[in-house]
Amino acid sequence: QEQLVESGGGSVQAVGSLRLTCTASIQYFSSYALGWFRQAPGKEREFVAAIVWSPRLSYADSVKGRFTISRDNAKNTVYLQMDNLKPEDTAVYYCAADETHGARRATMIEYWGQGTQVTVSS
Repeated sequence: QEQLVESGGGSVQAVGSLRLTCTASIQYFSSYALGWFRQAPGKEREFVAAIVWSPRLSYADSVKGRFTISRDNAKNTVYLQMDNLKPEDTAVYYCAADETHGARRATMIEYWGQGTQVTVSS
């Protein structure tokens, strides 16, 4: 059964850093685009970053220059390094996998993780 499991969330002060990890149980993992989305209370789920292969990376404008997505196909894992965090980054972060649409549109995602909370205080 395909599954994505996130870890690494938590609470941090502004300008701090966190690293999210997502480990996938997906056959042919290397053929999937992987992404991170987030959802703040009362808001829709939004795209954060995606990786098909390095260096084919995509980022939301709000996180460019602060977040870095990477993947390790040998470990079936995708990472999101988040630096210079801001209070507006507070949200539940979801790992996502999509084989054919680049993992940038929430409606096209095939597999979701359960989410991990990130809280940034000022």
